[in-house]
Amino acid sequence: MSAISIRPVSDKAAIRAFLEVPFALYRDDPNWVAPLFLERLDHLNPKKNPYFQHADAQLFVAYRGGKPVGRISAQHDRLRLERHKDNAGQFGFFESENDPAVAQALFSAAESWLRQRGLAKVQGPFNFSINDELGMLVHGFGHKPNMMMGHALPYYQGLMDGQGLRKAKDLIAYYTEDLGPLPALLQRVAKRAMATGDIAIRPLDKKNIKRDIAIVMDIFNDAWSHNWGFVPFTSAELEKLANDMKMLVHGDYVAIVTYKGENAAMSVTLPNLNDWIDGFNGRLLPFNWLKLAKAVIAKRPPSIRMPLLGVRKKFQDGILGSALAVAAIDHVRNYHISRGTKACEMSWILEDNMRIRHIIEELGGVHYKTYRIYEKDL
Repeated sequence: MSAISIRPVSDKAAIRAFLEVPFALYRDDPNWVAPLFLERLDHLNPKKNPYFQHADAQLFVAYRGGKPVGRISAQHDRLRLERHKDNAGQFGFFESENDPAVAQALFSAAESWLRQRGLAKVQGPFNFSINDELGMLVHGFGHKPNMMMGHALPYYQGLMDGQGLRKAKDLIAYYTEDLGPLPALLQRVAKRAMATGDIAIRPLDKKNIKRDIAIVMDIFNDAWSHNWGFVPFTSAELEKLANDMKMLVHGDYVAIVTYKGENAAMSVTLPNLNDWIDGFNGRLLPFNWLKLAKAVIAKRPPSIRMPLLGVRKKFQDGILGSALAVAAIDHVRNYHISRGTKACEMSWILEDNMRIRHIIEELGGVHYKTYRIYEKDL
């Protein structure tokens, strides 16, 4: 068998090879949805992705006999290190043939890059940060991925184990095929809370989307501040998020909940873009762009994802915290039901965040996927 060589990505042709690696690997997997090349090119571009304002990254491609057979990235995120002070770097975008030698060569290159920057631990996968696609799918291979959630081949877990990587944290994805009425218990919680007149709910105001996205992220940064691995959004990342969401959502995809006039909780839903781009093979040209444009304009997706739900820390304890979370969920839930969308993924949730897990399970969410973050001392 030919020797394996690892090449750092340094030009447009190499970026193209990096993006094309998974197409051969998932050729026979009916549940893989090819990402859009144009979107991924922007994500990898330091001039277009504000992540690179506080981080450096290096992409690598593994070749055998001139053919790409694997890929990986290595990241040094200064903003994350300022917050966590654990001297950890990250890896991401891992894909590989079912060959431990390919995985070994890829991780050797990534770990060497991290060591050269004085980092003592590696965690991943993060594509690129905890606020992007993350985690290695280890349970739930029989379902297509939702937007911004990854897919993987079952043998990847063995490749991770073979590189001495150990579990750092599991992330849970829940799914429901029927966004029906709130269960009786949660209806009583919501009714009792709303009866006081202290709680008000409103949708995102698209005319003031930057203001409202800033409110949502302010709640998020407070509510999630003690969560494992948390990194706040920067102002540049917020601006990009606002611009992206303006094209994708109606105002009622988002709920902002106030308590006695203070912004206290929020929920965010997004259309599952993978419903629309499945079958595009990563390409928008020549005619797929028109199909996608029609779907986005209609904004009536077959399924949605709820990526964000948060209650300010000061309100989280007791019945009030549950009531605020339920109110935020119920607003977007009712909106999507009214438009005929019933299927929803609620992800991701830390495995030990039992408060939110219990609420989602009361809502009928079924734990159907598990994503794993690995780590290793360097």
